[in-house]
Amino acid sequence: MIVLKSDREISLMLKAGEIVGKVFEKLNGEIKPGVKTKQLDKSAKEKIESLGGRPAFFGYKGFPGNICTSINNVVVHGIPGEQRLTEGDIISLDVGAEFEGYYADAAITIAVGNISKEAKRLIDVTECSLSSGIEQARAKNRLSDVTAAIQGFVEKNGFSVVRAFVGHGIGSRMHEEPEIPNFKWIKEDVRLEPGMTLAIEPMVNQGTYDVKIMEDGWTAVTRDGKLSAHFEHTILITEEEPKILTLWQKKKQ
Repeated sequence: MIVLKSDREISLMLKAGEIVGKVFEKLNGEIKPGVKTKQLDKSAKEKIESLGGRPAFFGYKGFPGNICTSINNVVVHGIPGEQRLTEGDIISLDVGAEFEGYYADAAITIAVGNISKEAKRLIDVTECSLSSGIEQARAKNRLSDVTAAIQGFVEKNGFSVVRAFVGHGIGSRMHEEPEIPNFKWIKEDVRLEPGMTLAIEPMVNQGTYDVKIMEDGWTAVTRDGKLSAHFEHTILITEEEPKILTLWQKKKQ
C-alpha cells in the first residue's frame, strides 16, 4: 500500500532531507586523492548526528557503514573502509538520514580530481536522467512516465540502466511501496497523487547493465568492469511541480 503523507510527516521528511543535503555539502569538500572512504563515512555520521538525525543505513539488514561509498565500477552498496581515493576515480555517495521517525535518501557521483571525458559524460547523463524522471513525477502521471523518461534519456546517450536495483517509496520506513525501476517495465503501474514521497535513483552503467555481488554480500559491481554512476533524490508529489526534499548547494571550487 502506498502511504500519502500528512503535512506533519512531510515536514519531518524535509528536515531529514535537509540533513542529507548538509552531508553532501560537507563530503563534497572532502573528496580528493588520498582520502580513505572510512573517513568520509566518519564525517557523514558526525554531520548527521550533529543535526539531530541518525544515519539510516548503519545496521540496516546488517549493513556495516553509515553511508555507501561506491568507486568506479561499483554500482551501489560500496562499504566504507581502508580504500583511498585516487586521481581520476569517480565515487558515488549514497546517504540516508532518519529524523524523528522519518527518512530521506539521496545519492550523488563526484569526480576525484581530473577524470576522463567519458567518465564526466557518464556522470552528467546520469544526473540529467534523474532530472528527466523527476520532471515526469507529477500528479495524474503514471509511475511508468517517470521510469520511461529515465530509460529513454540514458539509452539515447549510449549508456545502460541497471535492472537489478530500483528506487522506492519512502517515509516512516526507508523502503516503502512502490518499487521504482529505471526502465519502463514495472510490476504495478500507479497513478501519482499529491502526498506520495518517492526516492528516484537511476544507476547507470558505461557498458552492460548486468551486475554481480561481491563476497561481502553487499558490494554490487558492473559485470564487465566498466564505470557506473548513481544519482538519487527524495521527492514529494504535489498538486503542481514535484518538490525535491534532498536539495544541496555545491560550493564553488
